[in-house]
Formats: sequence, C-alpha cells, structure tokens
Amino acid sequence: EGRALLAFVSHYKISGQKIPCMDLMLEQMPGKLNTEGYFGPLYRGNIHEEQLSGHSWLLRGLCEHYQTFGDTLSLAAINNIARNLYLPLRGKIATYPIIRSESKKGGVSGELAGNIDGWVLSTDIGCAFMSIDGLSHAYEITKDVKIKELLDEMITFYLSIDKCAIKAQTHCTLTAARGMLRMYRNTRENQYLHGAENILDLYVFGGGMTKTYQNLNWWNRADSWTEPCAIVDSLMVATELYKLTKKEMYRTLAARIYHNGLSTAQRSNGGAGTDTLICAGSPHKDLHPLTYEAEFCCSMRMAEGLWYIKENQDLLWAEQSGNVAKNTDNTYCDNDILYCLPDEALLPFAENGTQVDGLTLYPIVKAYKVPKEILISSHQKIVFD
Repeated sequence: EGRALLAFVSHYKISGQKIPCMDLMLEQMPGKLNTEGYFGPLYRGNIHEEQLSGHSWLLRGLCEHYQTFGDTLSLAAINNIARNLYLPLRGKIATYPIIRSESKKGGVSGELAGNIDGWVLSTDIGCAFMSIDGLSHAYEITKDVKIKELLDEMITFYLSIDKCAIKAQTHCTLTAARGMLRMYRNTRENQYLHGAENILDLYVFGGGMTKTYQNLNWWNRADSWTEPCAIVDSLMVATELYKLTKKEMYRTLAARIYHNGLSTAQRSNGGAGTDTLICAGSPHKDLHPLTYEAEFCCSMRMAEGLWYIKENQDLLWAEQSGNVAKNTDNTYCDNDILYCLPDEALLPFAENGTQVDGLTLYPIVKAYKVPKEILISSHQKIVFD
C-alpha cells in the first residue's frame, strides 16, 4: 500500500492529475489497521523485520501525500506509525542478529528466515534498516527529536556492520543511504553525508553493482537477479550526492545507471522487471529478463524513479566520445554508453551500430522500446571473452 501511494503521488507530480483510487485507499485505510494504527499483528516481545521495512514505504507514501496535499489523515497516520511501531525500538537496534547460517534461499519478495533473539528475520537481510528512509521523511515533517534519536541509533549500527559479509540486501542498503541524505539535508550534520558516501562507494566497488550498472539483489551473490527498486535507489543516491558535493564522479555514475541499467529494467508498459546478473561469478554472459514485470513491487517504485528522472533530467546526460573501445572488464563502451551484441529480434529497436573488433555492436537496447513478446525471449550479449 505504501509503494502504491508513493506511485500515485508521483503520477500526480508528473501529470497534475489525481488517480481517484488514491483518496479511496486513504479513506479506507484506518479500518484496515490494528489498534495501534499500523498494519499487521501486534508482535508483543518480538520485532518483525519485514513489518518494519514495509511500513517504511508506507511512511514514505504518507509523507509525500501530506507534503503534496496537506491533509490531516496522512499526518495522523505518520504520527501513529512512528510513535507506536518504531519508537519502541529505541535501545534495541544493536540486538539485530548479524550472524546467520549460510542460505541461498530468498524469493523476489523476501521470505521469513526464523526468529533469533526476538527478531523475526527476513531473507532480505538488513531490510529492517530500510526504515531509515521512511523515518527520515517522518522526521522531516514532524521534527520529533525522539525519531532522530532512533535514526541515529539505526544509522550508527548499520554503518558499523560488514554488509558484504552478511550478504545484506543491496536495495535496503541504498534505501538507507537515501534516508541518510535526507537527514543531512535537514540537519547539515556531516555524519549522514559521509555515511551515504561510504555506502555508495561500497555498492559500486564492493560487489553490489553489475557491469551493466544494475544491482545484485544481495551483495556478492551472483546466483540471484537485479531489482529495479534498487537501481532507482542507486540513481537517486548518486544524483543527490552530486548535487550536495559537486563531485563529477557522482553525476557520471548517475548518468551511466540511467542510460544503461535503468533503461534495460523498464518495460514497454511502463512497469519494471528483473534481469540476469552480468558480474563476476554469474553463469550469465548475456542480459535477458528473468521476470517481465514485478507489478507488486518494482513497477510502483519505477513511478517515483520516473518522476525523479523528470525532475533531474538536465543532470543525466551521457558523455560519448564516438570511439567504442573494450574495457579491462571485457565490456565495450562509448564513454558512458555500453555496447552489446543483441539478438536479431532486437535489432529493429536498437540505435545505430558500429564495427569494432570485427563485430557489429549496438548501444545497449532500451527494453521499454521492445514489445513484451519479443523482450521475454531476447538476449543481449554484454561480455566478450
């Protein structure tokens, strides 16, 4: 519901038109909540990790709605969720279990992974800390010092743990970085900015990002898939860091994510889906869809991504030198643009090709230009051994 609300508000920001079911959803929401004003059971004595991460998106949607329309219903819900679900966590964050048994399981939506020390855990390891994003937005609106105290506790702990070693979910880690940047914009306290920079550096160079500027769902797990939600996050974090620091490397990274990673994740219907991983250790040597559309998750997140791209389009230009060359990682590029060898079925949707090393290469084909029936069986060869 939170992602849907966020998508509805993003649509309004782009088009200036309300989706009628948005108001209906908010009107009916109070009747679906528990006695403390949030979704799900009251887990007395336990902390449910996925309940925290899900409500982070609900907070984001409610905060965007309140800031756009100024309604009392959204504000009341924000205060109830922060006060009754999150603030009781103060003093307990350091008990989050970081030692887990090695596991390869975990679906696209995450799965429950047992109860350790009072935490009901998820296979999306670390997703509880996605809440840094939603809580930072709640703090921006309420300026509640108790929310800031909890945020500082969560941020300090999450920055201190080895996210590569525990194979944390890259999406929740990047979302946490977005929350840190929001806290920096609201407080100008440097620890938040530095925390976000450290996370993005780890993501890019520590096994979180693929050669096509997409993400590994879990750090250094090449047996998984990309997740457009996280690709949107990485674009936002890189762009915001550029705006805050004026370091050109962040703008360049954002442009490469946009023109390569995000363009292959968006589908022709406007939604988003998962792709194969092009990275060290992956069995895949070409890019093709694994899930055409994750409408329960990534398509809604893509709505905010498209709004963000529209707002920042002047920063997302790609630099091209006109000289396609082979990099040390065996990928061909023209500065910021990756080149590939697409299936014949994709050629009608490709931009002009060029001859390199005896091959006719094309800029990576933008998936949103390709009809579903062609895309689902298509392949783009990225790595040339």
